[in-house]
Amino acid sequence: MERPDGSCTSHRSRCPFPKSRTPPGKQFCRIPTARGSAEIGRRGESTCLQGVTTTDNSRFCNGPVQGSADIETVGNMLEYMAVGSFAQVRSGPAPRRFMKLMLAVSLAVLASCAGGSEAGRLNFIVIFIDDLGYGDIGPFGSETNDTPNLDRMAAEGMKLTSFYVAAPVCTPSRAALLTGSYPRRVGLATGPSMGVLYPGDAWGLHEDEVTIAEVLQDQGYATGCFGKWHLGDQPEFLPTRHGFDTYFGIPYSNDMWPFHTRAQQGGPYNFPPLPLVRDSEVVGEVSDMRSQADLCKLFTDEAVSFIRKHKAEPFFVYLPHAFIHHPRAARESFMESAGEDRAAIDWTAVTASSPWHCDSNGDCSPGSASADAWNDLTVRRTRAQIEEVDWSVGAVLDTVRELGLAEETLVVFTSDNGGSRGSVNAPLRGRKGTTWEGGMRVPTVAWWPGAVPAGAVSDEIVTSMDLLPTFANLSGGETPQDRTLDGRDISDILLGRTGAKSPHEAFYYYWQQDLRAVRSGHWKLVQETGELYDLDQDIGETRDVATNHPEVVARLSGLLAEAAADLGVDKQTCPNCRPVGATEESGTLLPRPSREE
Repeated sequence: MERPDGSCTSHRSRCPFPKSRTPPGKQFCRIPTARGSAEIGRRGESTCLQGVTTTDNSRFCNGPVQGSADIETVGNMLEYMAVGSFAQVRSGPAPRRFMKLMLAVSLAVLASCAGGSEAGRLNFIVIFIDDLGYGDIGPFGSETNDTPNLDRMAAEGMKLTSFYVAAPVCTPSRAALLTGSYPRRVGLATGPSMGVLYPGDAWGLHEDEVTIAEVLQDQGYATGCFGKWHLGDQPEFLPTRHGFDTYFGIPYSNDMWPFHTRAQQGGPYNFPPLPLVRDSEVVGEVSDMRSQADLCKLFTDEAVSFIRKHKAEPFFVYLPHAFIHHPRAARESFMESAGEDRAAIDWTAVTASSPWHCDSNGDCSPGSASADAWNDLTVRRTRAQIEEVDWSVGAVLDTVRELGLAEETLVVFTSDNGGSRGSVNAPLRGRKGTTWEGGMRVPTVAWWPGAVPAGAVSDEIVTSMDLLPTFANLSGGETPQDRTLDGRDISDILLGRTGAKSPHEAFYYYWQQDLRAVRSGHWKLVQETGELYDLDQDIGETRDVATNHPEVVARLSGLLAEAAADLGVDKQTCPNCRPVGATEESGTLLPRPSREE
């Protein structure tokens, strides 16, 4: 089968879907589609069926596509024609109104050309790292960390250099990724009393929110979450209640355990043991630094096992690693490679008598270490964790390749926010916990061989909120129509279509409940100070050019006003916010330790 890049798949390919067939006397492959039935092709050769009409001035059927269809796609789309036992691809002109109807189907066809999973449907994998800096990996300029698997992923895929998350800390960023909405819109800009959710909090992701997993699960996808959840640890908030068939991981950040330096203060800092949860049951504990070091491998192994188990059906894997959040440790081989003496590693350093000191951004250090010793240790441990994350990426992609699923699997690698202590955010200003670029602009790579162009780079503004509508489109599904989504379909950008532009007129930077800034095109306006930055010329936000561009300041100020009218300006006023999930009674998954007075 000829591919868009001119390459061919196996000679055994026939029609694009394994379950499709060529109707007698027809020149088009019959394609299973999501709902109902229709035959779409040249007028006179195909008949429009249930719920579909043919317009007088078009040779194409126009309307909802359901059941099966004979499909010819044209213009910038692809035309699949049966030729004996083979299928070829060619292009042609298309009526504009037909393009939207054909987009989801043609992209699903594109994903299916190599065979593999059920009906050749596109698989999705999101690898979500915790606190990775913009300059921490090779594709984004790191000269410190060895990341050969990410280097290969970028060479075979696309770097997204203006990819944003919707918040510079854990909980709100994850809420936005999964719901396609700003965290403020879904009630999770903060926790009930802290900036993120804490163990035993009565808040979590509302049961009425629709996640990426639910959109795909509704279409028969197998869905699995493996890693850090951080959207509520009460039973009704766990992943299996939000579209995931299975879950294995930690319910919140890995520094929320009894060795946190503020634990002696009591209250929310009196953390219980850090639980390992399978589905909704606690099956273990992260009790020391050695078990912290094992988390990356644990979650990777679970994800790989899930992929193998579901290789014959469409799947969605969400792999939100606990790495590289403090406290940092990796397996011995990676720490040794990063410069530590394996024999000298003290796995018992974190004890109740030697707690780690953690600030509000999750940066932690052992209380007994000098500043210089700690900084040196941080650099080594950070490198070790990043290189183990790279190993994880390789394990996942190698499994996909081995199973013959590469050409029907879209993988997105990104981070939940910017880097913290020990990470490199250069050339960006700021870090985790800030609304400078270094807090919310994160290193991102998309990989889908044969569809996402190899070695490509896009600097268009795209966001983590875009994944839900994009995955819905590419899978032939639908986004929820009863609510506002802030994400947009970015499939044209991912597929490298000529002239593809960001679907966002504006991207808004929030810190908790506060609107701090807006980006439109290459301009960024800071609300409180009125500073204006040209990010094309000054990615490090070092030169305020507001006085030189009053018309840009006025336009972006108008966009800030629109955001205020939509989501309000304070915690009490939010015209278009949806309710946060809340339970009247809450408790921790494991008992909090008793503290001596």
